[in-house]
Amino acid sequence: MNGSPGNEGVSPGAGDGTRAVRAGLPEPVKYEPTLPGPVFAAHFHLPGEPTGPYTYGRDENPTWTHLEHAIGELEAPGRDGVETLVFASGMAAISSVLFSQLRAGDAVVLPGDGYQALPLARAQLEAFGIEVRTAPTGADAQLEVLDGAKLLLIESPSNPGLDVCDIRRLAEAAHAQGALVAVDNTLATPLGQRPLELGADFSVASGTKQLTGHGDILLGYVTGRAGEPMTAVRRWRKVVGAIPGPMEAWLAHRSIATLQMRVDRQDATALAVAEALRGRPEVSGLRYPGLPDDPSHKVASQQMRRFGCVVSFTLATRARAERFLDALRLVDEATSFGGVRSTAERRGRWGGDAVPEGFVRLSVGAEDPEDLVADVLRALEESER
Repeated sequence: MNGSPGNEGVSPGAGDGTRAVRAGLPEPVKYEPTLPGPVFAAHFHLPGEPTGPYTYGRDENPTWTHLEHAIGELEAPGRDGVETLVFASGMAAISSVLFSQLRAGDAVVLPGDGYQALPLARAQLEAFGIEVRTAPTGADAQLEVLDGAKLLLIESPSNPGLDVCDIRRLAEAAHAQGALVAVDNTLATPLGQRPLELGADFSVASGTKQLTGHGDILLGYVTGRAGEPMTAVRRWRKVVGAIPGPMEAWLAHRSIATLQMRVDRQDATALAVAEALRGRPEVSGLRYPGLPDDPSHKVASQQMRRFGCVVSFTLATRARAERFLDALRLVDEATSFGGVRSTAERRGRWGGDAVPEGFVRLSVGAEDPEDLVADVLRALEESER
């Protein structure tokens, strides 16, 4: 990892928990904190020529640096020539890749079933004279519209439908045509999937979700191979100023220490919830990549080490879904996902996803599994009345 600030004692083969609690920490200094506090600075002392690492707060910040190294150590452990840049939000990170790599006349392939803000990005790309093609995530359908594209953006698992594509296959096909590949790794997190190891050029994500896990900060990041593409991403961040605050960066780094514990608890409970919903007569379209009979399970098991904390399913009507959500006691009705407190929502209320009116996205938190399963099943029964 370029310029790693410490942790030489954490081997590339270390466990996820060990890596998460040590990631990005500086070398120990007597009487100094193990994780330095946030650095609030718009400018830095800069006599003479500006040759040091920190000059102005829109360009670099020591608190970002620690967080960027931490994320990089999770996304690409033990790999040199990889760098990470943090952003103000997940969409800022995704936009940085799109708008730094594409020019008028280029073509880009986006997932047709991805995050609901992608249509907004599409409209802006098209306004700049960039051709936008879309295809669903499942069955590697993006391969069919890849010819001549400059960039391929993959979202696997997709949000909210939880389809999975073969990232290795798509990356190889894209590279054979000279296209760059970015993978939205938000739902999987670096502990569930490492896109760079699967052939991607960029791993992009919203750190707002399970990476930080407490629903109290907005953050995004891009991890990629060092070189001109990442230099362009860095330049875009500087020009647009899509930077995180030092407090958000510090909170994110602190939260990463518990990532492995949260992910293991939440993902295991998500599987328990999915298993409890399987076979329920009122539930259709149940999706969770960790279920052995899920349509995506075979591909997911070949490229994912963990399957995420999100379960999706459909109830018969909008009214039934709303009654179900209202009956839940341990699950908050809220958007986003990945937090330690379970949340759920009827995704159709936003109007940006091609899902049935009764489609529910359930983000499983860190509650006791038996309590959460009991709450979900009770709410299903109550919503029938």
